[in-house]
Amino acid sequence: MKRDDRPLRLVAFDAVDLEPISAALQDAVAQLGDFQFSRREKAFTIAFNRFCWEAGRRDRRVRSGLQIGRVAAARSQNIRQGASDAVVNLLSIAFEPGEPPAGTVVLVFSGGGEVRLDVECLDVVMADLTAPWRAAGGRPVHEDGPEEGASRQ
Repeated sequence: MKRDDRPLRLVAFDAVDLEPISAALQDAVAQLGDFQFSRREKAFTIAFNRFCWEAGRRDRRVRSGLQIGRVAAARSQNIRQGASDAVVNLLSIAFEPGEPPAGTVVLVFSGGGEVRLDVECLDVVMADLTAPWRAAGGRPVHEDGPEEGASRQ
């Protein structure tokens, strides 16, 4: 197995730890049906097809899971509820601190969608679940313009 084909497994317990997870998942795509919030388990999970930025010039995607733990509440804005087949494109993940160690994890999607998760503390795990495959459509491209930060797939 080549170095850039090894699965990523990243953990974040503070905002600095969250930055490489956000970078790895930039331009990851998911169906809304792959979002799950369990109040009982206090966990929010998403399965993504993420672009393998670490693969260099090779255009690869891999199935990855993201789990955010210790979630007290979840809310969304500009996300079509009940449209389980709708595809969203993740732009970034950030942590807004509150009363330490609590805060809000903010997932920002192209088109203005947002998921905000109130957490007791930051507890995030990202792990690749499959081997990489050749990315259809190639490398995501970002254009400046009215929707700066949006990407094409």
